Amino acid sequence: MLAGVGYGIATGLGLPFMLNKVLPNIFGSTDTDLMKKVWVVSLIPLSFIARGITGYLNTYYINYCGAYILEKIRTQLFDYFQVLPYRFFQKRQVGDLISRSISDSQVLQENVTSVANDLIKQPVTFVGAIGYIIFLAIKNPELAYVLVCLALIPVCILPIRHFGKKIRVKAKMMQEKTGDLSGRLSENLSANREIRAFNLQEKEKQNFRETIKDIFSSRMKVIKYHYLINPSVEIITSLGIAVAILYASLKHLSLEDLSPVIMALYLSYDPIKKLGSVHTRMKQALASMDRIEEVLHHPLEVEDPTTPVPFDRIVGKVEFRNIHFSYEPNQAALNSITLCIQPKEVVALIGPSGAGKTTFANLVLRYFDPTDGHLLIDGIDIRNVNQHDLRNQIAYVPQNPTLFNESVRNNILIGKTEASKLTPEEAAVLACAKNFIEELPEGFDTQIGEKGSRLSGGQIQRIAIARALLRNAPILILDEATSALDSENEHTIQQALQNLVKDKTVFIIAHRFSTISLADRILVFENGKTVGDGTHKELIKECDLYRRLYDGQK
Repeated sequence: MLAGVGYGIATGLGLPFMLNKVLPNIFGSTDTDLMKKVWVVSLIPLSFIARGITGYLNTYYINYCGAYILEKIRTQLFDYFQVLPYRFFQKRQVGDLISRSISDSQVLQENVTSVANDLIKQPVTFVGAIGYIIFLAIKNPELAYVLVCLALIPVCILPIRHFGKKIRVKAKMMQEKTGDLSGRLSENLSANREIRAFNLQEKEKQNFRETIKDIFSSRMKVIKYHYLINPSVEIITSLGIAVAILYASLKHLSLEDLSPVIMALYLSYDPIKKLGSVHTRMKQALASMDRIEEVLHHPLEVEDPTTPVPFDRIVGKVEFRNIHFSYEPNQAALNSITLCIQPKEVVALIGPSGAGKTTFANLVLRYFDPTDGHLLIDGIDIRNVNQHDLRNQIAYVPQNPTLFNESVRNNILIGKTEASKLTPEEAAVLACAKNFIEELPEGFDTQIGEKGSRLSGGQIQRIAIARALLRNAPILILDEATSALDSENEHTIQQALQNLVKDKTVFIIAHRFSTISLADRILVFENGKTVGDGTHKELIKECDLYRRLYDGQK
């Protein structure tokens, strides 16, 4: 800030002073003392040296602050992504969130840096120039007319405000379109196999071009209004300078008297023009800030308690007490669920798609909190438990597991906790994965690509099972964990799972009846309710829906 003040003083006050005091002393003096003249003219490079040093320091530290702000914004966004509710990600494109983290934060940083740089220098330059004009007017009353020319300064604000409002709207639209572009690109690259299989290349190209055109149109509108400000201000300020010159000529003032006035007048108008540019950049920054704050101010639907209850060494008793849950108002996903799952009980969840099976399991993981009712584990309401502690007690194998672009070993080690007893190799053996892993180029140290792109679907699922085996948690959730396996491997996995489910409370979400042979108990879901609860033999006799589902897979 001090460097910016120094730059403004050197520019707004120093340069007019040189024109009015230093140069007349050189050319109007008969003094032949060379050293004195050298000293006087040396003030010119010294003032520019001061201006250059302060300008550099000001720019350097402003950019340092801008880079620091960018780092903090991106870190804050990423940290917040880790705690945002599961529902938040269901409603938004990944590409748009990436755009907010990278593009919007970059726009914010660049504009804040530019704004801060001029926000310090230009007002000081303006005040210095105005102060010098007032000094000249007091010293020479004939120059008082210049003060009248300063009345045009408020008029300069009108185009700045008018175009600034338009810029904010257009800049936000442009950033939204950029988010759409990132989303479309992310979706295209993730679905490259489907695009080729269904010959969607031309359609995707056309959609991409249309999005690019929308961004181009929005960007050009921002540019149009941004670059209309400077000419508008210059036209207005040129009127003031023209009036000053005309009046000076009518009063027969000398060029020597007029030059510092014109310089000071120009230096008072020029900051207004640059502050107009500052205003437009602030509007662009605010447009990006709006999109960033939309994420940062999103409410956390699932929060840890202020004083969490200790939660370790659980036995795995799970109770649903009159649980209701809705994703959207008046659309119940679960309705009046009251159940008690005993420790070490293996429960299969059966029902048509959309019946509430996965939602049931997601509540155990506390991806959501019930709309009404209570979910207890070992008699403790899980809303009174730290989420980290809760999920340390649960092993989860989703239907479509996500692997990270790391080695096979590290992907299995993700499941490691203090309760883990197996090595990654031992977990791979139990998951029937060791043979194919050892055939990979570097075995367990092979990098498997983004989302496990170098592996088949069945291989990905077996690594996910190995991860769950390594976790050794008292509660296990299997969401169609064998759906991508062939019959031979599925039979082998069934044997491995028989060892895995021992001494654990297990939820098996299944559409295929072959995967529920390990279950002690079966829950049948329909329209968010349990319409059946019992063993296979009991349900075949008593539950029509179960019987229809079972007969449909014969």
